[in-house]
Order: sequence, then C-alpha cells, then structure tokens
Amino acid sequence: MRYLTDRKRAQGRGSAGRGTEHHWSMTVTAVGLAFIVPTWLYILGRALGQDRAGVIEAFSHPFAAILTALLLVIGLRHFTLGAITMIEDYTRGSARRIGILIAVSLAWGIGAAGIFALMKIAL
Repeated sequence: MRYLTDRKRAQGRGSAGRGTEHHWSMTVTAVGLAFIVPTWLYILGRALGQDRAGVIEAFSHPFAAILTALLLVIGLRHFTLGAITMIEDYTRGSARRIGILIAVSLAWGIGAAGIFALMKIAL
C-alpha cells in the first residue's frame, strides 16, 4: 500500500508559472502569421514562373524583403513554441532536453540561413 501525501502526488505535475505567457506568445504569433502569410503568398505567386533575375527583382523591393524577414522570424518563433510544447507533452528526462535543444537549434539555423539568403538578394 502506498502512503503518498497530496503534495507528493502533485509534485512534478504542477504549474511551471509560464503557461499564460506561452499561450499569449502562440496567439500573437498566430495572428501575425494570419496577416503576413497571405500577403507573402501574393508576392511569391507573382515571382513564380519567372527566371532568376525576375525572382531577385521581386524580392529586392523593401516591402517584399521586410515581409519575408518578418515571415521567417515570426514563423520560426511560432514553430519553436509549438515544437517545445509538443516535446514537453510527449517526452521525459534527457530526451526532452535533447529534443528541445534540437528544435531550437533547427529553428535558429533555418532562420539564419533564410535571413542570409534574403540579405544576399535584397542588397
């Protein structure tokens, strides 16, 4: 027979104190993406089917470059928050730490490569 107190049963399962902040971050990035993605898809759609010079010309305009940078930053932030939530929900121990490290590193790597490529096009 197990004699566990209520505190012992609840230990490790309680609030981390960051749930509201995480929820609002996900909500804000989702709303931002809801406005950014359709506009960016319009710009991308106009660039599709053109040769390399036409695509570079389309994304070298300041509005298209800034919008693409915003899409990268906000989209990868949203990805990171969602991936961390998924990893925290389904893994334990060192696998959790390694999974979060991989997800965050992947997002930073993709973001750095995307911003670098965008800067080469826009400048």
